[in-house]
Amino acid sequence: MSEYTRRQVLRTAGAAAGTAAVAGSLTAPLTATAAPAATAGPPPGSDTNPLKLWYTSPATEWLQALAVGNGRLGAMVYGGTAAEQLQLNEDSIWAGGPHQYDDPMGKEVLPEIRRLIAEEKYLDAQNLAEEHFMGRPTEQMQYQPVGYLDLAFPGIDAAAVTSYRRELDLTTAITSVSYEHAGVRYTREVFVSHPAQVLVLRMTASRRGALTFTTSYSTEQAATPATYDERTLALNGISGDAEGLTGSVKFCALLRAFTEGGTTTVADGTLSVAGADEVTLLLSVGTSYRNYLDVSADQVARAAAPLTAIGRPAYGRLRHDHVDDYQRLFGRMDVDLGTSDAIALPTDQRIAAFRDGGDPQLAALYYQFGRYLLISSSRSPGQPANLQGIWSYKMLPEWQSKFTLNINCEMNYWPAGPANLAECWDPLFAMTAELAESGARTAAAMYDAPGWVAHHNTDGWRGTAPVDFAYYGVWPTGGAWLSLLFWERYEYTGDLETLRRYYPVLRGSVEFFLDQLQTDAATGWLVTSPSHSPEVKHHEIDDEGVSTCAGPTMDVEILHDLFKVFGQAAALLGKDPAMAAAAAAAKAKLPPLQIGYLGQLQEWLIDWEEAALESSRHVSHLWAVFPSDQITPRRTPELADAARKSLELRGPAVTAGWSLAWKLNLRARLLEPDNAYKHLTQLLAPGRTAPNMFDLHPPFQIDGNFGGVSGITEMLMQSHSGEVALLPSLPSAFPTGRVRGMRARGGFDLEFSWSDGQLVKATIRSLLGNRLRLRTGVKADVKSSAGPVAFARPEDGVVDFRTRRGVDYFIEARS
Repeated sequence: MSEYTRRQVLRTAGAAAGTAAVAGSLTAPLTATAAPAATAGPPPGSDTNPLKLWYTSPATEWLQALAVGNGRLGAMVYGGTAAEQLQLNEDSIWAGGPHQYDDPMGKEVLPEIRRLIAEEKYLDAQNLAEEHFMGRPTEQMQYQPVGYLDLAFPGIDAAAVTSYRRELDLTTAITSVSYEHAGVRYTREVFVSHPAQVLVLRMTASRRGALTFTTSYSTEQAATPATYDERTLALNGISGDAEGLTGSVKFCALLRAFTEGGTTTVADGTLSVAGADEVTLLLSVGTSYRNYLDVSADQVARAAAPLTAIGRPAYGRLRHDHVDDYQRLFGRMDVDLGTSDAIALPTDQRIAAFRDGGDPQLAALYYQFGRYLLISSSRSPGQPANLQGIWSYKMLPEWQSKFTLNINCEMNYWPAGPANLAECWDPLFAMTAELAESGARTAAAMYDAPGWVAHHNTDGWRGTAPVDFAYYGVWPTGGAWLSLLFWERYEYTGDLETLRRYYPVLRGSVEFFLDQLQTDAATGWLVTSPSHSPEVKHHEIDDEGVSTCAGPTMDVEILHDLFKVFGQAAALLGKDPAMAAAAAAAKAKLPPLQIGYLGQLQEWLIDWEEAALESSRHVSHLWAVFPSDQITPRRTPELADAARKSLELRGPAVTAGWSLAWKLNLRARLLEPDNAYKHLTQLLAPGRTAPNMFDLHPPFQIDGNFGGVSGITEMLMQSHSGEVALLPSLPSAFPTGRVRGMRARGGFDLEFSWSDGQLVKATIRSLLGNRLRLRTGVKADVKSSAGPVAFARPEDGVVDFRTRRGVDYFIEARS
């Protein structure tokens, strides 16, 4: 695909969190510290549920290569024989440099933009915003790669290789290659260690002295190789210029070789090994990026530090420490959806055949691969997962591989709570706090407002002004959505200290909207203005799409939860009673969710008839269904039917992996298992899933992987609206299965199994001691590790009982 900026793509294209906690968790404060994890169960995976991606030939293109990462440092491993290639990324390498994007004219023209919207002169308002209410420059900066590590094995004839296999073991986060050539068995392992902060490449051969190769760097960056010492090859470079901003992130890659036997030389930009028995290569990358305002760090010292700390490595220790650290996160959860003979096939063949049925284990593999990707792309120290996680080979990737805040960035973190990976939120929270700093300057410069605001995109420099076009960029609730995630983490973990730390960020978002909401003259409701329903037009005037408006439904839904969550957090922390009361009053004046003339959930304040028929991959007005819980089939059946009608009117729109993933979650929340599974088969298919299991928009966007994990979770377990539901939207394709280690809101670790589509038993550990309302779908009894349990059956298939912290509760289905 040609390399386009987002602005070019959009021009050619045409112009959270669920906030209701489990019963009891909002009426009584949760514990002040994060709850401990439940006792570890057996490691994930088995002979019938293998957690490996594997292939019978090397990758010949990037979407066949296998991803490894430690949250900060990433690589794509091709698995070649005569030649190997690792494409390298470090997550702080961004084009340009520290920059504040705000247009100082913004606050001068804002009243006029609002006046034009109030007079229904939407195109005029949009054009004025395009001229004076956009970031400068209008494009944000792109994420960029380090380059490639190239290895050449002169003694290997690729055509003579036999018994080839390459794989990625999700239980260890290690990718390996093995093959035979001329009677010698060669093996390579690659992983990126979080404890050691280096990439490790290990080579062995069945014959002594058989390892001879050269390594070098290649890159499109302004970079040059150099000899660092007698066993270490360096690459020194700087990130690229973009949109008139000079590249300023200096980087240094250091590749160090340790051999058993043989010789090592470094000269003329090449590291050479000859006649070795075993080889361990360590790759470290350091950058000058300290934070979004400071690029003055010593990149060489940063690259050298982990290598110095390791010294001469004991490979077994490096490997053990890596696996132990990784399994502390990954091993918390196991999911088994059944098996079949298809597990004997290579992964790419299974992806091609999944829609035909008969391979439930591929869905479990896909689920665990998504968890693997989140661990590998979002850990501290490091940036959050961007549009491509941490893996990108282009100097100008599509949409700049930034953080898109009107769905994609948040979707990346949908699995963090229920898939038991709360620590993976940490880089996102750190970025959100930085956005609050940058966004306070944007609020002052462009809105003359207190608090902070972020629009629909940000980058490594924490841009918060509108970008791209006014049609896409003037959407002020990106920061508000991010702020909801602090409460979401609290709901899952009871981590009061994290909530306390980020409460000022949440408060700042509320402060901005309390100041900036406008009163709609016709209704008296409080609305955002200017804004839009993300990337969807409501009119076309003079052949130009118009999205600009006041009070789109998605904004109403997000602000409903923002004001609600703020009140809950403020009460819990004993802060800001007056501001909490103001937020509650503002919430009461937001527009209600409305049903339009076609029976659809209305997307705008006005029921524009033609716009309701607009086809789009975006379903932003259904945010109230998922990730929120403002609309549910049980509590709000009429609105749930309207949401279904909106999905019907929006069209199949299978043109984006992330869109399919969102619809998968929506259908599961609407209790439509067959429709949910249909979207899973569309998502996990060629065209939407690459041979290496990366999600395809296309091109590659990692959000669909994470949205897919969330959608499978919603099929198996839901925790919202004051209850936990087991198997709420189970498709017939998964008649039998077992889950261990899934996390529910209110602080519950879940293990449960089912057969013939019905729950058999469950074990629930209460981590926080909250009351539990549990929807089982069958008549069940409750026991506990601490003795008898008093429980009620408020309706068929539901049990309700108080829990005690640290106690296991056993749910047995009655025959």
